[in-house]
Amino acid sequence: MSLVAVLTADLLLLAQVSQRQAGGQLPAAAVRQQHRPMPQQSLAAESGTTTQPAKQPVKPLGQLHKPNLFVVTRKPLTNELLRKVARLQGVTALELADAASIMLDDKRVQTLAVDPSTFRAYTPKVTAASDALWNNVAAGDVAVSFVLGSDGGLSLHSRVRGPSGPLRIGAYATTGFGAVDAVVSREVGRTLGLPRDNALIVSAPKANSDKLRKALLKVLPKGTQTAMVNPVLPPAQAKARTWAAGSFVNGEQITVALRAAASKLGRPYVWGAEGPDTFDCSGLVQWAFAQAGVRMPRVTHQQWLAGPQVPLAQIQPGDLIFWRLDPTNPGYISHVAIYWGDGKMVVAPRTGDVVKIAPMSTRNLAGIVRVSPAAAARVR
Repeated sequence: MSLVAVLTADLLLLAQVSQRQAGGQLPAAAVRQQHRPMPQQSLAAESGTTTQPAKQPVKPLGQLHKPNLFVVTRKPLTNELLRKVARLQGVTALELADAASIMLDDKRVQTLAVDPSTFRAYTPKVTAASDALWNNVAAGDVAVSFVLGSDGGLSLHSRVRGPSGPLRIGAYATTGFGAVDAVVSREVGRTLGLPRDNALIVSAPKANSDKLRKALLKVLPKGTQTAMVNPVLPPAQAKARTWAAGSFVNGEQITVALRAAASKLGRPYVWGAEGPDTFDCSGLVQWAFAQAGVRMPRVTHQQWLAGPQVPLAQIQPGDLIFWRLDPTNPGYISHVAIYWGDGKMVVAPRTGDVVKIAPMSTRNLAGIVRVSPAAAARVR
């Protein structure tokens, strides 16, 4: 297994587990109030058809812990290292996990292997509260993010190819840890070949996340990488910045990006695809702006940080449109498109659809972002 770094707004440094088997004002009348339909499914598959019975029932949900830092190491975390982390000022709770990148139905998916009874307390409230979801994970199922399930075509109850045989999709569960799109039990993680004890979730709700991150790197071995999740920052760091003239993409860059996106009309949506022949929603945004010389981050919730939010009434061609469509994590930014003008957008919608220009929707709208090349390049 070789190590690869996947840096997102919420970082992952994961081992790859090889496959063993085969312009201007928005016309109000032009905006649709409906978006793509939500799947007509619950968030957890029916129990009783999993590959194996759970060895132990999942414990009831206790106190929720807000994750603030996500850590991935090159070697297993020892008890001594965990004690050092626990003693750092502000740390209130820790959760150990296994992290790797695996192949599910020919898709490379960032995956965590966890103890369902304890890890659930670190996930968004809707996900954490579902006993059925975590019982299915404990019984051997894989829980995939809502985006991977809905947009990527991995439906509940279906069986998908995994590194060591078929896995049942037992639930939709967006964890809130950036690019993590699948969760399994630690027992299943062993069969998949995930490295042991190389990931750590740190809850420190009253500590400065930036200072704690630096303290962690001093305590943990060289090569450790950390990222802030739900960062706690002082007001001076969290306040809105002032955007000077010239901070944003210019007219020529907007024209190039829009023409680039339009040149891919009719190309298929493929979850995780970055072009040039297939795209997912954020992959299309990244590719189109790259043609204009703008270094755009890869995934949707990172692109949300690529510039300031602007009012819907001030939307302009080239602005990014974002939606919150994930019922397992209602605050999560899960979909993006590029505003085309005249109430329309250019978008890569979901599996089974193609890149298209379509009427813009405001249902579950998270906001509008005006792209700043400098801000976009800083996002990790």
